[in-house]
Parts: sequence; structure tokens; C-alpha cells
Amino acid sequence: MISIVIPVLNEAENIGKLLSHLIANSTSENISEIIVVDGESSDDTINIVKCQVKHIQLLNSPKGRAKQMNLGAKQAAGNILYFLHADSFPPKNFDQLIINEVEKGNLAGCFKMKFNNNHWWLRLASWLTHFSWRACRGGDQSQFITKGLFNKIGGYDESYTIYEDNILINELFKRKQFVVIQEWITTSARLYERKGIWKLQYHFWTIYVKRWFGASADEIYAYYKKYIA
Repeated sequence: MISIVIPVLNEAENIGKLLSHLIANSTSENISEIIVVDGESSDDTINIVKCQVKHIQLLNSPKGRAKQMNLGAKQAAGNILYFLHADSFPPKNFDQLIINEVEKGNLAGCFKMKFNNNHWWLRLASWLTHFSWRACRGGDQSQFITKGLFNKIGGYDESYTIYEDNILINELFKRKQFVVIQEWITTSARLYERKGIWKLQYHFWTIYVKRWFGASADEIYAYYKKYIA
């Protein structure tokens, strides 16, 4: 069974819609629980989650996606973990698609991803996610992984305030344990729209290159805080 773990911080705009989407597009027999881990939201996120249907757990955590997702994983009862951002909406029957891959021996992976924006660059970036290339991976594509493999790796590296998804994905690629499910997850382009597509893409590439050349978690976060946050 699958435990869905959603880290949130001030996601009142999206979390209610996402939870309804997950319930409508999966089979209850496949889902152990949905765990929402709040990182000290100051908006109405917590109240919205509390108003949702039962079987949704709400946990409180210090801010930081790695810390939030690790806490959710510790509480999870399912043998498959599915980490999902609050503004990313997986395809219909996502649960069965994930289970099918695990039964085939693929212990970790993601969906190909498209943005909810038709700008030509974002459409191209979306198309590239169907390849199994390390450079095309990111947390917005969601992440499924068996609990056993997650624990063997040691979970998310909590020294990373950002880029924690990529650090885990690096470990999965080292183990040749990563598959891209050829169905679309749809994610919000809100950060691109707010910051500017080319400006934000440049900063994302810079962070990727900095990490490639050995930048520390603190250095990456300092750059993110200065130019993106």
C-alpha cells in the first residue's frame, strides 16, 4: 500500500484541491494514508486540511521540506512512500501505476511532468521529462520509493534546505533504481510566472551547476535565498 506524504508551507491555495484530486483519482484499497506535514504555515492551510475527509493525517514539523518529508515517512504505514508537492497533481490511477512499477522490480521513480502554462520553453522542458536523464529530474515530478529503499538510503538529507529532492535522486541513480512512468503529472508554473521564466531558469541552472562542482548545502541555500526566495 502507498503512503502519500505532502510537505506544506502556506499552501491554502492548493492543498484542498490536491487532497480532493488524490481521493478522486485513486483507489482507497491502494492508499494506506495521506500524510500532510505542515512546516509552520501562517495562512489557512491547517484549517483547510482539518476540514478534509478522514484518513488524512496532519503533522506539525519545523520548516524545511527534508525534515517534513522524513517525519511523514517515519509515521507512514505503507510499504511504498509517495512524496508529492502541494501544487503538483498526479494522473488518474496514479496509485496503481506506481504499484505496477514496484511489482516489476522498479523500486523508485517519478512521473513525466507538464506545467499548467503553455509558454514554449515550459512545454519543451515538460517534454524532456519523459527521458530517463538525471538532468531532467526534480521534486515537482513527485517521487515514489519503497520504504525499505528509502530507509536504506537514510531518507532525505536534512542539511539541505532546498535541493533535497535532487540529493535523494542522485542516490537512486547511483543504484540504478529510477524509472519514469510515462503518464503526466501537472504542476504549477506559479514561480516561473512570478519571477520570470528566463530569470528563474537561469538561477535553477546555476544551482545545478554549483552543486555539480561541489557547492555545500549552505552555499546553495544562500544563492537560492538571494535570487529566488
